[in-house]
Amino acid sequence: MKKYDSEYEICIVGAGPAGMSAAAISAELGAKVAIIDDNPIVGGQLIKQTHKFFGSKNHYCGVRGVDIAKILEEKIKHPNVTLMLDASVVGYYEENVLGVVQHDRFLKIYAPRIIFATGAVENLIAFPNNDIPGVYGAGAVQTLMNVHGVLPGKKALMVGSGNIGLIVSYQMMQAGIEVVALIEIMDKIGGYNVHAAKLRRLGVPILTFHTIKYALGKDCVTGAVITKVNKKFQPIKGTDKKLKVDMICLAVGLTPLSELLYQAGCNVIYIPELGGNVAWHNEDMETSKPGIFVAGDASGIEEASTGMLEGRIAGASAYESLKGANPKAEEIILAAKDELGKIRQGPFGTKPRLGKEKLQTITH
Repeated sequence: MKKYDSEYEICIVGAGPAGMSAAAISAELGAKVAIIDDNPIVGGQLIKQTHKFFGSKNHYCGVRGVDIAKILEEKIKHPNVTLMLDASVVGYYEENVLGVVQHDRFLKIYAPRIIFATGAVENLIAFPNNDIPGVYGAGAVQTLMNVHGVLPGKKALMVGSGNIGLIVSYQMMQAGIEVVALIEIMDKIGGYNVHAAKLRRLGVPILTFHTIKYALGKDCVTGAVITKVNKKFQPIKGTDKKLKVDMICLAVGLTPLSELLYQAGCNVIYIPELGGNVAWHNEDMETSKPGIFVAGDASGIEEASTGMLEGRIAGASAYESLKGANPKAEEIILAAKDELGKIRQGPFGTKPRLGKEKLQTITH
């Protein structure tokens, strides 16, 4: 009787930008690789991102997220790569065994090296009636519109002014949804001004120092009440405003998915600058448990471009830890680290950079 259903040298959980980048590199170096994802197609968050990326040509500047997913998909079409889709990793077991459910079958998959590129989950905020139909996360709205071609509503309130909130607001307007207002509890917008400017030109009010007080409606959203807040984020009496909307879209951040890393026995630490609980990892993306690596949003919330670079580092590092020092792998790692350093010197890289630095000061 077989001990395992399948055996590989490196197993990667998650076929988003980080996971696919890790798979492409480790396969190119010569490892036998499996990449597992619970979706029917690869790409992770990229498949719903119709906007063009910023940055340099190395980071696919001017290329839409959906097209980047196709580029990465081509890179993992390699004889060393086994792609498992519609497959959910439901548990980590002793001796680096993953329990995987695929098409009603339970599979035991073994690999001496595992890279967790599981991504993140959307945050929600608490307010009365936040559980009725019509309250969505921004990622869910993107999926409905850009993947399935479904309009989630006709009039929207957007909560949150980071890049996701700004971009999804613009995409909603492109799809024919009226964005009645975008509100932000902080004193300034959190995303790029170029995205905010597009909304302002279309007449969307962007209200800082505002938050949602409660949703209106019984069976579904029929409106929302927003209010102004002071510098201590306390509601200011007499500033309530009722908006007639049929959907409320929340773009209030992401939290790394760390459950499997907990199961694997990795040291998981709360780092607010990285979005929540993340597995301790060194600059080579290896966790406190030798042979287990992490990359992308699972290691701390950043952009897809940094996720791809971390994936390259994790893929090459996992290969070296298994096969020994390799000049090509070392070249890949050093180049990716250099690019990461440059990105994190920018204004939107400060927070994750500080989070990563804080992580390195902690004894694992």
